[in-house]
Amino acid sequence: MQNRQITITELPKDTLGPEHFTLQDAPMPKAAEGEVLLRVILMSIDAANRSWMKGATYRAAVNAGDAMPTYALCEVMESNSPHISVGDIVASEATWSNYITAPARRVQKMPKVETLSHLMSVYGIAGKTAFHGLMSIGKPMAGETVLVSAAAGSVGGYVGQIAKALGCRVVGIAGGAEKCKWVVDELGFDACVDYREGGLSRALGAACPNGADIYFDNVGGKVLESALNVMNEKGRVICCGAISQYDTENPAGPRNLPGVIVVKRLLMEGFIVMDFAHNDAKCVRAMQHWVSTGQVKVFEDIVEGLENAPQALIGLLGGNNKGKRLVRVAADPS
Repeated sequence: MQNRQITITELPKDTLGPEHFTLQDAPMPKAAEGEVLLRVILMSIDAANRSWMKGATYRAAVNAGDAMPTYALCEVMESNSPHISVGDIVASEATWSNYITAPARRVQKMPKVETLSHLMSVYGIAGKTAFHGLMSIGKPMAGETVLVSAAAGSVGGYVGQIAKALGCRVVGIAGGAEKCKWVVDELGFDACVDYREGGLSRALGAACPNGADIYFDNVGGKVLESALNVMNEKGRVICCGAISQYDTENPAGPRNLPGVIVVKRLLMEGFIVMDFAHNDAKCVRAMQHWVSTGQVKVFEDIVEGLENAPQALIGLLGGNNKGKRLVRVAADPS
């Protein structure tokens, strides 16, 4: 068994590029008492990866020389724990590597599913983030209008589909006419606005003639500013991510805060998916139902090979994806 890993050569000051990463051979890790040796199969690629390079967030900052952290599906190769067996499929905090070790108590044994990658998309972080944020903070009601940014992304696409399943009108925001068409035709949104065209506030007003009751924000910056302009009184703003802020040293914030919050009496709340882990089982049951009825479609964007992880993240930040982006490091167990 050979181990490789991708480390951060230097922290980016502006736009992330391939030069910020180094692929290198690494020692084969050994599982200590209470640990497991894991073969990484699928790695989650998320905009949050970029935010970790900007300083401490809900996790410690990532520094030059560190192996790039991620969340991954792995196969247990060795176990020094009575609770985890060789051959188990587990989800674990990981790094961009072929092999890692982890404390057995920190890994989550995964159920058997027909398509392994679905544990990282519709039944994993993406689906859970969409469900928990929308249901626990947004509290949607049938007939309401739900506005979603990064609508073609891994989280936004599920937010819109869940809202449609609940009887809401759904409007997306995405980059480019082709992607907006895909959001409407494939994901079933009622409308989708191209933020690259300019005049975003005006376009959102036209797409939301009765205003928006819920806004699920994955972008921040000027997109958030424009979305706030179309919110109805007592609307709910769910702050999930801030893609516009991650790849620049000069982020632009909404200019209409806090005024619009006060005037419209908006609820604005941020969250991370772990906040609602106690509802994970409820989420998975609901998502399985909607998938089985065709109300939620699963779209995954899988990049092959550990060595292509940097470009997968760079492309994601540039909006070059449809659905949940993953990197396949190893073949699924037979």
